[in-house]
Order: sequence, then structure tokens, then C-alpha cells
Amino acid sequence: MSDTFTPPERIGFIGLGKMGTPMTRNLKKAGFQLALNDVNLDLARTMGKELDAPVYEQMSDLARACKVVITMVPDGKIVRDVALGREGVPDSGLAAGFAAGSVLIDMSSSAPVGTRKLGEELAKRGIHMIDAPVSGGVRRAVSGQLAVMIGGDPKVIERCRPILAAMGTQLFEVGELGAGDAIKALNNYVSAAGLLAAAEGLVAAQRFGLDTHKALEVLNASTGKNNSTENKFAQFIMSRSFGSGFSIGLMAKDLRTALELAEQVEAPMPLGRHCVPVWNEAEKSLGANADHTEIVRVLEKLTGKELR
Repeated sequence: MSDTFTPPERIGFIGLGKMGTPMTRNLKKAGFQLALNDVNLDLARTMGKELDAPVYEQMSDLARACKVVITMVPDGKIVRDVALGREGVPDSGLAAGFAAGSVLIDMSSSAPVGTRKLGEELAKRGIHMIDAPVSGGVRRAVSGQLAVMIGGDPKVIERCRPILAAMGTQLFEVGELGAGDAIKALNNYVSAAGLLAAAEGLVAAQRFGLDTHKALEVLNASTGKNNSTENKFAQFIMSRSFGSGFSIGLMAKDLRTALELAEQVEAPMPLGRHCVPVWNEAEKSLGANADHTEIVRVLEKLTGKELR
């Protein structure tokens, strides 16, 4: 196996959304060269000019230009199409252009079982894969302080460590391929359950006649405190900006993944069985592109009063 990937290695990056764009900027800042692709080619070309990076329309061409490619796309099905090509379109994926020993780093939030299956198929072609989903939101993507949950062969992870360190300050090796996706989905389940519970509590406090800002103050000084009460309610919900940068569709998808994982390993998740349908309904009623903090609107609709 070849040496560690260090600057100025050229890194392929697919998916220039709210998270992907600042991640590419941090890779550039760390000294890596880049090659870009996005479903929105105009966006890719704009970023290409900013980062002095070529843009490739064909995945196979991108793979020929790089030994390592990062995917940061909405789900594992898209990752599979990117890696192996779309059904009925031969040689349209990264695998058609990758040299043996190349590495696919999937930083999306994918289903862990699907990730393992894809990794097995790529391995037959001499291509390595690790999964490295992230947590921290847009703010920490911009600052390069993401938490990265990494699954895969430790030797491959070590080769990729300088790349991951350019985007995150907390790198967790959590197990075999698919383990990163598993803990990411479970993390988002715990986060979403905490957000929903806090929203329910504050709506009830408001209905009782309590000042919601005082109620939030008490939660944050007491045992009810969680990431959402500290970092989401005043900032995005009570301000009505709903600008966390993470969509309700992606959150609902991650929750479904967490529940599916629990079912596959026969782990009890009774709260999840109640929580997931609420997020599914919010996705349906508010639209998948709504910010995930807008989950509170579901409760507000029932009470007829905004949580301010």
C-alpha cells in the first residue's frame, strides 16, 4: 500500500452543498489540490474558479485524475451510483476510472449495510473504501472543526488521516466499514429525539403561561439541557430564522436509518418507533428542504401559537 495522502495530493470531491463547499475550502487551505463535481455544474465551475480546481462532468474522468475521491451527497444510493455508475450506463462511475489501490471516502450519511456491500464490490476491483460521516453542522464545516466518525481498514484510514484532519479536529475510528455510518445515524437519532422532547416541553411551558425564554434558561441550567436547548432554540427557533443549515429531509432519513439498524441487530428502540413517525410527518408536511429546526412548526400548528 502506498504512502499517506499529503499535500499537494489532488483530492476529488463530489457534492458541493452547504457542507461540501466549506469542506473543499479547508482542503485547499491545507494545501491539497482539488478536482470537483456536483449535480449543479454551474456551482461546480464557480467553485472550480475559486479553488483553482478542474471540474469533471464524468465520474470516470474524475477518478482518473485522482487517487482518492470524497463523496458528500444526500444518501447511500447516490454514493453507489457515483461509485459504480448508473444502471444501464456502462463505465459511468468512479470504478471505471480508478486505478487499483485508489480510495473512496464516503463522508455522506449512508446506510451502514449498503456501505459494507458497496465496499465489498469495490474491493473486488482493487479499490479501497472508508466511510467518514461528519457532525457539527455548517458552522463547524466552515471552521474545519467537524467531528468525523470513521469506519474501515485502519491502514487505509491512516493513509487518509491528513485529508480528514483538514476538515475535522475530532477524528474517531469507530470500527469496520459501515461503523461510521452506523454511529452517525444513531447520533442523529439521539439529537433529533432531544430536539423534539425540548420542543414539546417548551410548548407545554408556554401553554401553562411560562415565559419561554425563562423556561429555556432553566433547562440550560438544569438536567434538561441538551445540544438543541443550548445551540438551536434561541438561535434558530425562537429567533424564527430556522437557519441551522441541516434539512428536515436529511434528519428524517438518518432517523429511518437508525431505526432500520436497530431492527437489523434486534436492538430495542421503543422511543425511536414513536419519534421517527413524527419526523416523517414533518418532512411530508413542511417539505424535505425545510430546516430541521422547523420541526417545532408541527407542534405550533396544533396549538395555534408560535414558540417565541
